[in-house]
Amino acid sequence: MDLLVTDAVIVTQDAERTILDRGAIAIRGDRIADIGPTARLEAAHPDLPRMAGRGKAVLPGFVNAHTHTILTVLRATVEDWSGNAVYGYMSPVSYTMTPHERAVMGMLGIVEGIRSGTTTFVDPFRHVPDYADAMASLRVRLVLSENCADVNTLKIRHGDWSQDPAFGEGFLERTRAGIARFHNTHEGRLQIQIAAHATDNCTPEYLEKLTDLARQHNMPRTIHLAQSVEEIRVIREKYDCTPAEYLARHGWAEPDVVGAHWTYLTERDIALLGERGMQMVHCPANGSRRGPHPVLAKSIRRAGINICFGTDNMTEDMFHAMKIGLIVHRGAEGTQGTEPQPEDIFDSCNRNGARSIGRQDDIGSLEIGKKADLTFLNLNTPALRPVTNLIGNIVHYGHPGTVESVMVDGEFVLRDGKVLVTDELALLEEAQAVTKAVWARMLANNPDLPPPRKLNWMDV
Repeated sequence: MDLLVTDAVIVTQDAERTILDRGAIAIRGDRIADIGPTARLEAAHPDLPRMAGRGKAVLPGFVNAHTHTILTVLRATVEDWSGNAVYGYMSPVSYTMTPHERAVMGMLGIVEGIRSGTTTFVDPFRHVPDYADAMASLRVRLVLSENCADVNTLKIRHGDWSQDPAFGEGFLERTRAGIARFHNTHEGRLQIQIAAHATDNCTPEYLEKLTDLARQHNMPRTIHLAQSVEEIRVIREKYDCTPAEYLARHGWAEPDVVGAHWTYLTERDIALLGERGMQMVHCPANGSRRGPHPVLAKSIRRAGINICFGTDNMTEDMFHAMKIGLIVHRGAEGTQGTEPQPEDIFDSCNRNGARSIGRQDDIGSLEIGKKADLTFLNLNTPALRPVTNLIGNIVHYGHPGTVESVMVDGEFVLRDGKVLVTDELALLEEAQAVTKAVWARMLANNPDLPPPRKLNWMDV
């Protein structure tokens, strides 16, 4: 699309974090052609169709650096259950679903994310070939991966952490298929990366196989790290070390690796990972459902580690992540105060997220030559007025209802509040029916799984 947006507040997120009042941004095709004062750009680009931006803020589209969109199927259930949801429900439900059901719930998550201002989704899960095309049809930027493991995650809830080579090979086959079929497709918006599920379900030799794949295809890597007390215990019993030390021993504490959560890392672990240059994706909202996430966020920041934000599961709301993230990081390690500032949190949702997937030259900020991935906020909403410190307004008080339009690769996927890439109402209705069917089938197939809470289905 060729377009000139005029008289807007342009939040560039460039190296100087420049914010232009009454600024303009010129888009030609899928790239940003120019940014600057409205009068100069109107004179320089007289041929471009114009869009009035008065009362709007234009931001880099959010980068959700860690999510599992298909787990929208568990929304408002396991959040209020006290057990290990990862192995107790998330793994069983992912194997219960049909390819079509996975695609429907993944699309639901993407649409919610679009309405929350997100243009890039990093989504490690299972059975990527089942849903990659469907999710990519919504024209967002995707980084998908198989959550590879060679310990059968369906058996872990029964206390079995033994190696299962056949189980592991299934993931490798789907990863190879995903690379061959999907990497750099859909006009380059769909990328594949390499993912190890977690330290407690990936053996050393399996991690080596995944590293070989990453090196062969020049892909970044990701893994869940220290996300449960069970993981800490199993790694100690098997390898006499912490999960961070385990990764360092086997070449996974490196700059191309993004570790999710870091919930139970020690100060020593953090120092080790900081020295190795590993990156962190924090999901503070999801991690705080049972109380404020106990991550040592201040120590991680002091170690100079790149911190990006994600939503993890059952939500795609990056505003939610920013609000709770600010609280968690300020209150980390039993402290209170005003550090980090909103600007630091905001960086975690764009610049830092782009860096985590090696895309900082293309996305994460609004600069000439970069991709036209934009989020438009309506500043004429009570939650964002009065505008005093715009980034503070967004981080403290922004919400999905303030998102007016979203553009990816120079094309609107949401405009003036309307989703343009799918029939949203039909998708919502299908997702409701899919979720009800999946729950009934999962509980029937796994009689040891009690409903985590009463399921109160509504005929909506």
